[in-house]
Amino acid sequence: MRLRTTLLGATACLATAGAAQAERGSDGEVRLTFPQAVSTLNSYLSGGTKDIIAGSMVTEPLARFDTEGNIVPTLVTEIPSRENGGIAADGKSITWTILPDLLWSDGTPVTADDVVFTAQYCMDPAGGCAQASKFASVASVEAVDPKTVRITFKDVQPNPFTAFVGTQSPVFQKAQFQNCLGAAAANCVEQNSMPIGTGPFRVTGFTVNDTVTMEANPNYRDPAKPAFATAVIKGGGDAVASARSVMETGEFDYAWNTQIAPEVQAQMTAAGKGQFVVAFGTLVERLEMNLTDPSPDLPEGERSTVRNPHPFLTDVRVRRALSMAIDRQTLVDVGYGEGGRPTCNLVPAPEQFASDNTDCLTQDMEGAKALLDEAGWVPGADGVREKDGMRLSILYQTTVNPIRQDFQALIKSWWNELGVEVELKTIDPGVFFGGDAGSPDTFQKFYADVEMYANNSDGPDPEVYLSNYLCSKIPSPETQWQGENVNRFCDPAYDALVAELSRTQDPAQRGEIARRLNDMLTRDGMVIVPLVHRGTLSARSNTLGGVAINAWDSEIWNTADWYRIK
Repeated sequence: MRLRTTLLGATACLATAGAAQAERGSDGEVRLTFPQAVSTLNSYLSGGTKDIIAGSMVTEPLARFDTEGNIVPTLVTEIPSRENGGIAADGKSITWTILPDLLWSDGTPVTADDVVFTAQYCMDPAGGCAQASKFASVASVEAVDPKTVRITFKDVQPNPFTAFVGTQSPVFQKAQFQNCLGAAAANCVEQNSMPIGTGPFRVTGFTVNDTVTMEANPNYRDPAKPAFATAVIKGGGDAVASARSVMETGEFDYAWNTQIAPEVQAQMTAAGKGQFVVAFGTLVERLEMNLTDPSPDLPEGERSTVRNPHPFLTDVRVRRALSMAIDRQTLVDVGYGEGGRPTCNLVPAPEQFASDNTDCLTQDMEGAKALLDEAGWVPGADGVREKDGMRLSILYQTTVNPIRQDFQALIKSWWNELGVEVELKTIDPGVFFGGDAGSPDTFQKFYADVEMYANNSDGPDPEVYLSNYLCSKIPSPETQWQGENVNRFCDPAYDALVAELSRTQDPAQRGEIARRLNDMLTRDGMVIVPLVHRGTLSARSNTLGGVAINAWDSEIWNTADWYRIK
């Protein structure tokens, strides 16, 4: 892993001389639009990208990843290494030094106690922390002095840059969140909606699932930044409308996640008001197979839990047949054009960790039918396959999004050709990714047989990402339905291999283990059925400068460097 110790504000490629000379707040308002409305600004209570990147404007980690995947300081003086003594010789601890004069947006000092508290907050098993994987290898976090934090790991940690590295794991102010530990976390509405942070902006108003308003943080560490006095994030609608509001009407400056058809992109670009920006990281559009029974006939608290295995998706032959029926290149052509690539991998990049798994790239309808025959599913009178009196019927859900609806229609037609009955369900993305434990429609609760969405590894090393599929990461009523292991996949061999990865230092061996883990979830198990390696595609106005879209961290990681082109 490459390290760089240059402070963010000095990263040459991110700002022009004009931007550096700007006065804080001199450029008025910057307006962002998300097709998925923000539901919380607490990254620890949401697995949804829209919440995490919105929160990145307010709360920050100790260090983050730049556009090349390098680790760069955010709230610390330098990146720890063995050479500077920050990483212990035995590989079991890492020590961070907080910037000496760093302040929260309310003007109080940031201290090591805040970092210690944040670890306690996420590591509390009753809190349902969505980013618990970041802390899975952590034994303790202690304040050495007011500005020094030592993280000790359970064992030798070849990749110590997990906790507090990357946007998914920011530092919270202890004074604000100290009464929000454990089960109380979800009920701290004010704290989760208006967190005090160290980022370039602070929250002034938040209408859940609608609008976030912000103003420049008066205590931001760079006195010349941000250039914008205020910021607005407006959510909801759809990707086409979001893109149009930047590319054609000029109502907004930046549109996140503009998943629209290639021909529509070309039409909008021709208007001359903006441009689409793309970066390839690890973002994969995929199908998730539910290994538990989501039947509404089960009582609440029993649906989609490990106590009730799925009646047919527990058979790998069925899952494999569903994958074999899909023409991934057609999906790319229809949905993404140059912004997508067919893939069979959950971890498609970087090269060190990418499996040579290509088996799924060729559609095989006859092979899929043969597998279902072998599994005992035979066509009934109406063409739908049956077995032991049960129809092969699937509820397939995803978010409201034109590309995803195109994908749903295509995949349904291919599965119908196999003799599979398919019901399609679409859910508002703000709800689907919202993390509300009371909602039946979140991706974590997974009250369907198959669901489709995309997310990605935070940073180039996939250890934490792959650890999301540990047995302990299964969402359940006991975890307030938090956890990224939405499939309810549990394999002791997988857990053991993740543990081996966490102990392995040799880069080549780490790559080999990561590829094996990827294959267990995809090629071998078909628990996850990857479809498209997506570029992160968004739109920016021609009047918005400083944008450096990032596929390894928060896409809008450097809003402090944004400015108005005049």
